[in-house]
Amino acid sequence: MADKVLNWGLLSTARINRALIPPLQVSRRNHLLAVASRTQEAADNYAREQNISRAYGTYEALLADPEIDVIYNPLPNHLHAEWTIKAVEAGKHVLCEKPLALSVEAVEAMKSAARKHDRIVAEAFMYRHHAQTLKVQELVKNGSLGSLKLIRGSFSFVLDREGDVRLDPAMGGGSIWDVGCYPISYARTVVGGNPLEVFGWQVTGPTGIDETFVGQMRFEHDVYAQFGCSFAIPFHNFMEIVGSEGTLNIPSPFKPDTDEKIYLRHGEKTETIKIKGQEVYLGEVEDMADAILLGHDPRISLDDSRANVAVICALLESARSGKPVSISY
Repeated sequence: MADKVLNWGLLSTARINRALIPPLQVSRRNHLLAVASRTQEAADNYAREQNISRAYGTYEALLADPEIDVIYNPLPNHLHAEWTIKAVEAGKHVLCEKPLALSVEAVEAMKSAARKHDRIVAEAFMYRHHAQTLKVQELVKNGSLGSLKLIRGSFSFVLDREGDVRLDPAMGGGSIWDVGCYPISYARTVVGGNPLEVFGWQVTGPTGIDETFVGQMRFEHDVYAQFGCSFAIPFHNFMEIVGSEGTLNIPSPFKPDTDEKIYLRHGEKTETIKIKGQEVYLGEVEDMADAILLGHDPRISLDDSRANVAVICALLESARSGKPVSISY
């Protein structure tokens, strides 16, 4: 099975597809075969534009294609769990956009379906597969910063497109679900564990979603993380990791380029670390191939995704109640 080429189908013509199509077209183990939309005309037009062989006018028709091995699910957040489970029940593996789901219970249902049907389901946090992220994890793990003390991060941009699904609370909109999930995930990845307690504040936008969110997380061993995210602040993103002996600055943590630099500071001396990586979305595609064809565990497990969802839900609860929230996993 290791030499099999996996056929992929895109579940909708979402804008984010543009990031995944090029890696699928260059990968030797993956092939983009089909796309589905809510009308045949839309699917046909999209397939013609993107040079995709098959086009389906319903999502169900795509799932019924016996030659499709993997589904990419970029639907609005509130549909991630429903259509991922439907895809798994149809015998497909699934790469699902972040956030994997909007509740811990939904993640559990996805996990149960994946186990029952022996399918791989993974969350599409592309940055986790990049050489830069792996290097950051290595530096923290080997003690280059001393003992971990503080993690800070931010991911914001202005979103003012009328009718955007990310502004609709009924569709799982909000800045924390869309971009705040990144610094939360990054902090958890660096720590190698989950926060015990969180506290959050939010600024509510006109539609009722959190337009801006600021949160804090308390981990074991007196490690703390602070983050901010927003749809009302101009583009701003970074991660900073502070240890007892040094500080690591990552200027482009969530969508690193093929050549990036991070900065390790000890006292007055700053070391520039150059990292050569692959195209950022290629990693999640190849990780799926490794899991399906070689039997490797996906880099992002469903338990990992479940924990990220649990943290976001707790932060939102804290912002509503004005109180810290402890989390049990």
